[in-house]
Amino acid sequence: MPRRRPLARPLLAVLLAVAVLCGCGGPSAEPAPAGEDTVRVASYDFPENQALAEVYAEALRRAGFAVTVQHGIGTREVVLPALEQGVVDVVVDYLGTASEFLEPGAGSVYDDPAPLRDALADTLAPRGMTVLAAAAAEDQNGFVVRTEFAVQHGMTTLTDLAAVAPGLVFGGPPECGQRPFCLPGLREVYGVQFAGVRSMPSRAATVEALLTGQVDVGMLETTDPHLVDTALLLLRDDRSLQPRENVVPIVRTALAEEEGGRLRRALDAVSAQLTTVDLVTLNRSVADGHTPSEAAARWWDGR
Repeated sequence: MPRRRPLARPLLAVLLAVAVLCGCGGPSAEPAPAGEDTVRVASYDFPENQALAEVYAEALRRAGFAVTVQHGIGTREVVLPALEQGVVDVVVDYLGTASEFLEPGAGSVYDDPAPLRDALADTLAPRGMTVLAAAAAEDQNGFVVRTEFAVQHGMTTLTDLAAVAPGLVFGGPPECGQRPFCLPGLREVYGVQFAGVRSMPSRAATVEALLTGQVDVGMLETTDPHLVDTALLLLRDDRSLQPRENVVPIVRTALAEEEGGRLRRALDAVSAQLTTVDLVTLNRSVADGHTPSEAAARWWDGR
């Protein structure tokens, strides 16, 4: 296997530099050292992506690779530049949001994941990144209210939300105010303006704030296991604000080429199996107290 440089100090330095340049927060913890022959998988800062990173990392281990996984490095402003600069090797992303991040408007050009994936691949190829096969599994932003509140206002869609939003408080992740498929998209596509916005530290905190009435509308992913609770209602995106968000691994092109297809085959095999129901199951496992690694192990046990 080709030789690769260690992870810890270079990754930390680059991530801190990127965080300063883009105004993002730095990594939550210093990465663990990795050996020279190690594939470095990085995750975004939310549980589903961390569990997915572990699922794909295990596929690489089973294919004979040594692997390290660094969790919670940050948002795309941090993680994708780290991949481009060669200090991580693999990131598991989502088609529409990744496309939009790289080129505003690109995430919504196609309603079919195949051409969306191809367009993303064309965008990233000159930057030394290869987009692998997309999974059928998909996770979009969702906007949730209490079921009782929805019934009271005859609300089932985001269009219905617009009329009452000026008197409501919204709760979501800190980056929601800048993401085109979150608050800016709600304003542009639906005309939704809230009386107040609260930054939530986690999806679990958003659920708690919804159920206790601290916020009236919350952003949760459509694969969030809390949505099986009949006390919560996911409003229908009736004007198709959200793009296709199929799970897709992105890898360093140099590494993919060095491995002669072995890395690609291992990751594509996971994508060929992964379903949206699997995402819900992974999220439920983490919500029940399992670590992302344990949730991934349970997924692999079911293969």
